[in-house]
Amino acid sequence: MERLKVFSGNANRQLAEGICRRIGVAVGDATVGTFNDGEIFVEIRENVRGMDVFVVQSLVDSVNSSFMELLILTDALKRASAKRITAVIPYYAYARQDRKVAPRVPITAKLIADLIVTAGAQRVLTLELHAGQIQGFFNIPVDHLYARPILLAYFKEHYKEVPITIVSPDAGGVERARAFAKRLECPIAILDKRRPRANEIDEMRIIGDVQGRVAIIIDDIVDTAKTVCMAADALLDHGARSVSAFLVHPVLSPGSVERLAASSFEEIVVTDTIPLKDQAKRVEKIRVVSVAQLLGDAILRIHKEASVSSLFD
Repeated sequence: MERLKVFSGNANRQLAEGICRRIGVAVGDATVGTFNDGEIFVEIRENVRGMDVFVVQSLVDSVNSSFMELLILTDALKRASAKRITAVIPYYAYARQDRKVAPRVPITAKLIADLIVTAGAQRVLTLELHAGQIQGFFNIPVDHLYARPILLAYFKEHYKEVPITIVSPDAGGVERARAFAKRLECPIAILDKRRPRANEIDEMRIIGDVQGRVAIIIDDIVDTAKTVCMAADALLDHGARSVSAFLVHPVLSPGSVERLAASSFEEIVVTDTIPLKDQAKRVEKIRVVSVAQLLGDAILRIHKEASVSSLFD
C-alpha cells in the first residue's frame, strides 16, 4: 500500500484508526488545529506527491468546523500534489436540506457538494445518505455504501430463532426495510406518521403485522429521538413482543439520550459514523457497531479500481 494514504480530521480519528488497521496502513501525519481566533490550521507532515489519498471526516458535532476541516485538509493535499483525493464522509450533514420545501430557502446539501468539489475532492465515499439523490449533486464519482451487511451480521448473531418484523419509520424508508426483510426472510411494517411541523408527530398508525413478534425499527438518523420513542410505544401497544432499533447515524441532539434511556426499547444499535457522546455511552441499551471494516474494504476496492457494489451482493 505504498501509494495509499489515509488522513483524518478531528471528527473521526478513532474510526480512521480502525479503517487503517483493516487495510494495513498508518493514519497519515497531519496537524489539524485552530488559531486563537478560531481559524482552522492544517499542515500535511509527510510526502503525498502522486499518492491515492483518502480523507476521513464526518460532518458532526460542531458541524461547520468539521466541514471546514474537511475542505482545508482537501485543499492542503491538492496543493501537496496528491494524485487523487477521495473525501470519505461517513455522515453527510445537511442531507435533510436536499430540496426546496418553502419559498426562498436554500438547497444546502447541494451547496455542500459544490464546496467539496471546489476544494479539490475527485471522488466521494459516503454511507447511508438521508436522500439518495444527493449523489447527483456531485459532478464527480460517488460511492454510496449501505450499513446492511453490518446489521445483518448483528441480527444473525443476536436474533436467532425469534420471529422478526422489520419496521420502516416512514414511507421513504420502505425500500431500506424491504432490503433487510428480504435477506432475513421476514415481513415488514410501516409507521404512518402525521407531522404538523418538523420534529413533531400528531398521529401514528402501524401498517403490517407485529403481533407477538420482535419489531426492529430501521432508520438512517436518530436526532431528537422523539419519533422512534413514540414508535416503540405504538408497536408495543399493537402487540409486539419487544422493540429494538438500528439507527445508523447517532446525531443525538440535546434531550435525545434521556429519551432513549427512558424508552421502551430493548436495545438501540448505532454505528460509529458519529462518535458517541459520553452521556450516551453510559446508557446500557445503546450499543455501537463499527463501520471501519466496511469503509476499509471500500477504500481498498477504490484504490485497486475494483467493484464497490459487490460488497452488497
